[in-house]
Amino acid sequence: MAEQQEKDNTWVIVGVSIAAIVLLVVMLKKDETKHLQSGAVQSLQAETFSKIEKRHTSNNSSAEAISGK
Repeated sequence: MAEQQEKDNTWVIVGVSIAAIVLLVVMLKKDETKHLQSGAVQSLQAETFSKIEKRHTSNNSSAEAISGK
């Protein structure tokens, strides 16, 4: 009689693992960029640049006052 071979599920396990990893990466990437849609980054950048500009102009006026202009 012929012996019955056991079914090898290695490729099924590998395929399911790859699909799960791809799905996880897509979900995490979507969650990672969620904060960019709220506009919080733009408001923080605007605030930072305004403070830098204010500091820059105050430094220039102090330098002009020191040089006697």
